[in-house]
Amino acid sequence: MTWEQILVLVVFFSTIFGLAFTNKRPASVFAASMLLLLLTQQLSLEAVLKNVTNTGLVTLVLLLLVSHSIDKTAFIKRLGRAIVRKSFTQSFWRMFAVTFSSSALLNNTAIVASLIGPIKQNQLHAPSRLLIPLSYAAILGGTVTLIGTSTNLIVDSFLIEHGHPGFNFFDFTLFGLTAGLACAVLLFFLTPLLPNIASNENSYQSYLLEADVEAASELIGKTVEENHLRNLPELFLIEIIRRNVVMSPVTPDMLIEENDKLIFSGNVQKMDNLAHIKGLTMFAEADGLLRDNLTEVIVSNRAPIINRTLKEVGFRALFDAAVVAIRRDGEQISGKIGELKLQAGDFLLLATGADFQRRDNITKNFFVVSEQKITRKLKPWQEAFTLLGFVSTIVLAATSMVPLALGLLFFTASLTLINVSSIREIKRHLPVNLILVIVGALSLATALESSGIISLATNGLMPIIGDMPPVYALTLVYIMTLLLTEFVTNNAAAALMFPFAYGIVNAMGLPLMPFALAVAFAASASFISPYGYQTNLIVFSATNYKFKDFVKIGTPISILYSGIVLSLLTWVYL
Repeated sequence: MTWEQILVLVVFFSTIFGLAFTNKRPASVFAASMLLLLLTQQLSLEAVLKNVTNTGLVTLVLLLLVSHSIDKTAFIKRLGRAIVRKSFTQSFWRMFAVTFSSSALLNNTAIVASLIGPIKQNQLHAPSRLLIPLSYAAILGGTVTLIGTSTNLIVDSFLIEHGHPGFNFFDFTLFGLTAGLACAVLLFFLTPLLPNIASNENSYQSYLLEADVEAASELIGKTVEENHLRNLPELFLIEIIRRNVVMSPVTPDMLIEENDKLIFSGNVQKMDNLAHIKGLTMFAEADGLLRDNLTEVIVSNRAPIINRTLKEVGFRALFDAAVVAIRRDGEQISGKIGELKLQAGDFLLLATGADFQRRDNITKNFFVVSEQKITRKLKPWQEAFTLLGFVSTIVLAATSMVPLALGLLFFTASLTLINVSSIREIKRHLPVNLILVIVGALSLATALESSGIISLATNGLMPIIGDMPPVYALTLVYIMTLLLTEFVTNNAAAALMFPFAYGIVNAMGLPLMPFALAVAFAASASFISPYGYQTNLIVFSATNYKFKDFVKIGTPISILYSGIVLSLLTWVYL
């Protein structure tokens, strides 16, 4: 073994150690490995730049950017509101069906982030009995199609890198769908083992928000429970004002009527969940002022508007702003926002007009605290274009009429042209850390292959694996990847294991496809540890789970999933 090979091996094992046993971010670990290989000339700059433009990586980045636009639509939010029912069985299967099917086409992390709010806030079942199943459903759904998870696209990029045409859109479907549905049944029977624990305390400051029920609203004539108003993420319906009468507390069987004013308390950054309810309008939205940003102000102790209501001072005309929400520390407030008497120290969230900053009365009345970013509601035609455009792009790619990367590129550009997204949002949502992980992993794999490490390792293993049945070799690759993914990220596990799987395939003269699929499925099979997959980490942080909760539920799921995937891969390919 040459000193160059020893150096590459040291970098390789140091990378695994850094990922598994330090608190450094995977992007930092891979970036350091890549820079070290460049510095020691074990990797060329041309090879790194080639990895940056890898088709699989470009596809993944575009898919993530498109997912942010789809998340602006009401589609997932409406599904989320309808998940929880009185029956735990119905709630489980609704949650699993929505998450599993959505994750097959959309980024599973975004799906979990969108659905975690309604599940955490539900008042019928302990969130801890649904959150781990939510994460597992997203993981399982991601294995059904090529674009279901970034892991599949990373392995696809390796295939293309090695001269293979890559995966077809539905190459994963037979294995992922069979394993996913079987694991769903097992997961349901394992739910009694999940703990009944309360959610973590909310970290946000609760504001009072008011929304009007307009004529022909979808809410009218149905109860609070039927409208799923008790399942809004971090927003609580505390009062209904009807014909100037305050109705509180709000019970699940209360009917919603036209012209009702619904008073919510909660996180203002979740008010987009109200905007997606048809016929429910906030004052600032009706007044044409509600935009992407809200300005948070505190009423000054010398403000002339103290002890007067918003209506009395003519707030809109006086400041070119509308009050979206109000918070008063140390005191619970109720009633119509427009009829509350303002006090010194009140926090107001304002939707401001173009003239707000130029008014000379702002500093006399307020201390400006900060700006709050909110999600802008899409127009109906923008929503329709976003959803139909995405489905069309996927259909064209699945039927091989248009390459997926090309379709996503034009779709992303069209979303920018119709103002669903913007260049600023694209810059803000660009997954720089993920790009560093993938480019770093691809570059490390390039160094392992170009230095001869892979050939050396496979030649050394030939006396052992030479007469090994193909199914044993496939199982070995799968188990090694599965163990690695529980200690490092799923993307890193796929990128680090593929070169070794490729070496074994060449040494034994076996078909590449089952081994590539084995790496992809094993890298996604992070059920036992909360740290191996981002959706596990999200739900782990959302409530007071313990590590043993994942081990207890995840171990039988992992065994069943692995057994089905390996059996089907052997049956189809070997």
